[in-house]
Amino acid sequence: MRAAKLHADELDHDVPLIRRLLAVQFPEWADLPVEPFASSGTDNAVYRLGDGMAVRLPRRPGSGAQVEKDLRWLPRFAPLLPVDVPVPLGRGEPTEFFPLPWSVYRWLDGENPSADRLTDPHPLARDLAEFVGAFRRMDLPDGPPAYRGGPLSLLDRPTRAAIGELDGIIDTRAATAAWGGALEAPEWDGSPVWVHADLLPGNLLVVKDRLSAVIDFATAGVGDPACDLIVAWSLLPADARDTFRTALDVDDASWARGRGRALSIALIALPYYRDTNPAFAALARHTIGEVLTDHEHAR
Repeated sequence: MRAAKLHADELDHDVPLIRRLLAVQFPEWADLPVEPFASSGTDNAVYRLGDGMAVRLPRRPGSGAQVEKDLRWLPRFAPLLPVDVPVPLGRGEPTEFFPLPWSVYRWLDGENPSADRLTDPHPLARDLAEFVGAFRRMDLPDGPPAYRGGPLSLLDRPTRAAIGELDGIIDTRAATAAWGGALEAPEWDGSPVWVHADLLPGNLLVVKDRLSAVIDFATAGVGDPACDLIVAWSLLPADARDTFRTALDVDDASWARGRGRALSIALIALPYYRDTNPAFAALARHTIGEVLTDHEHAR
């Protein structure tokens, strides 16, 4: 059975394909058990390989470049960060039956956190602040521009278009006001810093509500540090949000840009994934609600 598709241009993938790729390129692993893993990721399909590895297969043509990026940067990130990051174990080459590079990684234990399952979110908020701070401090030259590291104004058109698509589904008036407020915040005028740029719950792993690993660095690069604040609204409740902000010592302008970034991501994701990825759509709804409530309280 082939996995359900999230994108119109998504490539076919299933267990037989993984076995075929392994047999050709990594025969030493070809006899290990292979199972599809229910990842919330939207760019890569994940299959568990044996007990200690994971196969990541790009879902669509534009996702294939992540393999080379991971091989270059993840080994450099790992010793500078307070939690685990993915460890590449093998680079799979394109074949006549799968046209993109793919990869094998060490399996990382843990589970994705969820706002409704956190028993005490404050230690996790501090863990997240520690990770974000360490990532910002990395002194690694020649970093690529972060996918979400530029001015918020670049997202104005798609964000407003998404608000229009959500009429009758969310409070579009409140969303428009919150988005407009974010655009009024001063832009980042400091030097670009390293940012993960996709700190959503699906890219975090926790063990007993403590951050154990951060995954999926496809969007990582240098840019505005505010884009790594999005986790404050996608995961943390209001009081733990304050813990996170205090630990990072975030100024008002950066906080406003981070809130706007979280809102934009959620607004654009909701209509796109509403029918194909209910879990991601539910996260988008949750984030929109948190941002709108927070914006109203901040006025």
